[in-house]
Amino acid sequence: MARTRPDAPGSPTMARAGLWILFAAHVVASWGTQWDIQWHLTIGRDSFWIAPHLMTYSGVAAIVLVSFGMLAWTTARALPGAERGPGTMRVLGLTGTPGYHAAAWGIALTVLAAPIDDLWHRLFGLDVTLWSPPHLLGLLGAIVNAAACWLIARETYAAGSRPRLAAMVVAGALVYGGIGVGIQPSVRIAYVHGGIRFFTYPILAALLVPLALVVTARVSRSRPAPVLAVLLALLIGVTGAAIARAGFAWLQPVSVIGEEIARDPTSPIAISHEIARKNGRPVGAYGARVVFLALLGALAMVAVDARRRPGLAAFGYGATMLVTVSVALARMPAFAQSLPSTFDAALATVLTALAALAGGAAARLATGGDGADRSAVLSPRRGRIASL
Repeated sequence: MARTRPDAPGSPTMARAGLWILFAAHVVASWGTQWDIQWHLTIGRDSFWIAPHLMTYSGVAAIVLVSFGMLAWTTARALPGAERGPGTMRVLGLTGTPGYHAAAWGIALTVLAAPIDDLWHRLFGLDVTLWSPPHLLGLLGAIVNAAACWLIARETYAAGSRPRLAAMVVAGALVYGGIGVGIQPSVRIAYVHGGIRFFTYPILAALLVPLALVVTARVSRSRPAPVLAVLLALLIGVTGAAIARAGFAWLQPVSVIGEEIARDPTSPIAISHEIARKNGRPVGAYGARVVFLALLGALAMVAVDARRRPGLAAFGYGATMLVTVSVALARMPAFAQSLPSTFDAALATVLTALAALAGGAAARLATGGDGADRSAVLSPRRGRIASL
């Protein structure tokens, strides 16, 4: 008979500790990323060993250690020849819960992106653009790891408990923050191209943000969860901006950005400086205004109850972002040359609606497809994320 251990493969205490360490590491990495973006915009890419890189990769290293460390720990505790404990799975010889498997293999994508990014810069130069394949791969891995925290919270806390609600909201804020970073270049696209691409940001937000906020509402079973997640993301962002200002004041790095802009006046960095100059604002400043507009969209989700109406919630968010972001950009002096036509606005309305419906459908599918009151959301048997 196969032997089993009563507490195999691990304990809820260890799993919970790992979850909150993951949260802390994600926050540190996000602060480093935020500082890094400002560093590249105002100082330039002068060395790999700059302070924001060290902060970012310290957070990533902690995420890697916790994610794979938990799998190693649960694998080591499983007796040879024993049956796997309930709610666990084995992948590549490692035993663990679906949540920690998703966390580990997600952050593995981020680690894989590092050498690819180095090769990319060797081939195409040092200019920084977020929408390069290695950057997007690294960001995807971090988002998957943060999303895995929804699973871990479900695996380690009882349904309806306050710690579980708190963990679900924190995970949602981190997923939302990662998506927000990913769609930042949309503003530059709007400035450079205008026309229908003036609406790139609200269209992408309508498609992708429901995967953070609608999912948060459904897995937490809390109606105000989308607003709470955005408010937490705002708090993390404001704190990160303060850390960046303090870091610049302390280190006083020498800027080489003028030389980089002179080498290529059409680069993303040069265009960001041009936009900031025309708007009379510091380049790289934290975009609290965009998060505030997202808060309005989150309120729309709460109004229609994203737990039970994910499609309508995503549509409400998309419509809110289409109007508010477009008006905000149109009022900025830099975008006077990029204003869309009436036809562009009409087409953008259709595209935003379609994107929102797709985003809402994806969020519903990711959470099992049924109502939040009885859904085994993200479960190993029914949840889409857990089945990967």
